[in-house]
Amino acid sequence: MNIYFINLARIALALAFLVVTIGAWVRLTDAGLGCPDWPGCYGQLTVPNDDIEFSEALSNFPERPLEAGKAWREMVHRYLASVLGFLCVLLAGLAWLNRRDPKQETNLPYILVAVVIFQGILGMWTVTLLLKPVVVMAHLLGGLTTLGILFWLGQWRLSVQKSRFSLRPLRVFALSAMLILVLQISLGGWTSSNYAALACPDFPTCQTKWWPPVTDFHEGFVLWRGIGIDYEGGVLDNPARVAIHFTHRLGAIVTTIFLSLLGWLMIRRKELRPDGFALFIMLFIQLALGVSIVVYSAPLSVAVAHNGVGALLLLTVLNANQRIRNS
Repeated sequence: MNIYFINLARIALALAFLVVTIGAWVRLTDAGLGCPDWPGCYGQLTVPNDDIEFSEALSNFPERPLEAGKAWREMVHRYLASVLGFLCVLLAGLAWLNRRDPKQETNLPYILVAVVIFQGILGMWTVTLLLKPVVVMAHLLGGLTTLGILFWLGQWRLSVQKSRFSLRPLRVFALSAMLILVLQISLGGWTSSNYAALACPDFPTCQTKWWPPVTDFHEGFVLWRGIGIDYEGGVLDNPARVAIHFTHRLGAIVTTIFLSLLGWLMIRRKELRPDGFALFIMLFIQLALGVSIVVYSAPLSVAVAHNGVGALLLLTVLNANQRIRNS
């Protein structure tokens, strides 16, 4: 495969991780509607920065006064996402130019461009639909999908010793573990977008009970509530938020069991041992950050790190699947 393609994919991977992390920072600092329009900000390509532009912004969007800090956070995220999209288009172009190379990935770069385009649409809907949770969650998953595809294209897969035994059962289990992790990340996005991160303020209990006494699972998992609702700050009552948070905790237990078993099975095989240890390390860090969010009432740095390490954990599990597939 063309070395320029691989290096560009790795650069784009680093940028994609930065975009995902900054996206979490934007969401967690309540800056998702820092610019109430899209793709500009109060009708401009940059944040208004003088008295005349401030007056125009106020007259055009009287319902949402300009907060420059939030607006700049939102626009920096959009600028970086635009650069990332451009790099993904370049990757697709290089793949087409090098399409006669049998080692060149061809379809995946084109899929990547489609994902990035849809990701841009989701970014627009995030603003125009006023932080609708299902859109925010889908936007998170789209960013992680972009991250995963770029990781695959970056050719991080080192050659490993071929196993003498069939690894098909382990391959199936590794894929299942990755799907469970994606579901858990989705629950995390749903928890965050519904402002339910502190609905259970104690740990390991929830509302001082092992099973919270008042929950509303039906209301907590309604995906679509119509158009025109402003979701900034959340719209759910506390029982629904408790149900969401508690479900995320239950999901964490299931995910931990599956990923721990996957890591243990990998450590048992010499050729997969380093990747198994890496999986355990990332899982431990992610669990520690998740607990710290509750114990320390969601400090911003810990909450952002929880999102970033979640992305790294996903890449670690994707790497495990790659290693097992190539063994």
